[in-house]
Amino acid sequence: MENFLLLYSHCIIVNGASRAIICDLQRGSIYPIPLVFASLFKDERYIDIVKTMEELDDEGREILKEYFDFLEEKELAFYCSQQELNCFPKMSNEWLFPAHISHCVLDGQSSLSYFDEDFLKQLEILCCNFIQFRFFREADWDELHRILALINNSQIKSIEIIVPYKTTDTEFYKKVEDFVEQNGKISNLTITGAAKTHIYKEGMHGMGYILQTKTLVDSQSHCGIVDSSLFSINIPTFTESLHYNSCLNRKISIDINGNIKNCPSMPQTFGNVKNTNLEHALQHQDFKKYWDLSKDKIEICKDCEFRYICTDCRAYTERTHTKDGMDVSKPLKCGYNPYTCQWEDWVTDAQKEKTIKYYEILNPLNGFV
Repeated sequence: MENFLLLYSHCIIVNGASRAIICDLQRGSIYPIPLVFASLFKDERYIDIVKTMEELDDEGREILKEYFDFLEEKELAFYCSQQELNCFPKMSNEWLFPAHISHCVLDGQSSLSYFDEDFLKQLEILCCNFIQFRFFREADWDELHRILALINNSQIKSIEIIVPYKTTDTEFYKKVEDFVEQNGKISNLTITGAAKTHIYKEGMHGMGYILQTKTLVDSQSHCGIVDSSLFSINIPTFTESLHYNSCLNRKISIDINGNIKNCPSMPQTFGNVKNTNLEHALQHQDFKKYWDLSKDKIEICKDCEFRYICTDCRAYTERTHTKDGMDVSKPLKCGYNPYTCQWEDWVTDAQKEKTIKYYEILNPLNGFV
């Protein structure tokens, strides 16, 4: 008899301080549930329906039945027999990525003179797969074409590009469309400082997207924003977050001055790209300092139900907790309270005012320096 309700292996319960969520890592969806309901799942996977119903009164049984119907309707769980439970093993929590570095973030004003065949070779030696370019001034299309000509024949799998909107260029959007169409490794190109925030042009199979945002990204200080719209609900992100830092793990960056860092906004540098090899910088004893700092080790975040689908930030934190020289305090730019399950504007949080001033990242006119 089908007396058990079993979650699909890619549907995983994550408990927070005040509620839990079910993450559907296959369809990229999350569903908040009460902690008391989450506690009914044995091994966080299945419910013994008969045994559980026997422990409830009529009202409790009716409520529980509604939850069962909801899980079945959303295809998060299915009914099975006790003998069938072992036929559906847990999803592996292992995270493997065959590379010394997975992501590289390159900041520039309008050009990156150091990006040549030698620099690209350094990334290939580290087996880097993904590059994000962030240009804080107008896009130099000749420079972008030069860089992409190098990348197109390399092992780099995909790139993201962030450029500001140029109001004086009447053919700006045509240049963007032509550029993306000509370069198949572009997963998305984001235009900042645009008139509105939306998807300008849909891509295909995760590639070729053109996005717009009203926010003008004109410096590295825009890093570290935590928002539900930025949640990454998939198996690779989830499993990586179980073991590693969801922002800094396997990442290398170059700031606008050519300094090699783990993140462009981090204070510590590991040499300059003009005279330091990337592989040499990676060997520094502090470069991987925060790679293993998962959300389970960060204050407040460890009590958050969203911790495995959310990014982290060690560049801008609340600066309240340190442990063995490590900053384990909550990201500054997160307004979520896992104890009340409420989102608030982190910019206006009085308790963060002193820290915001410390970083000098706010401007009364547009919110950021």
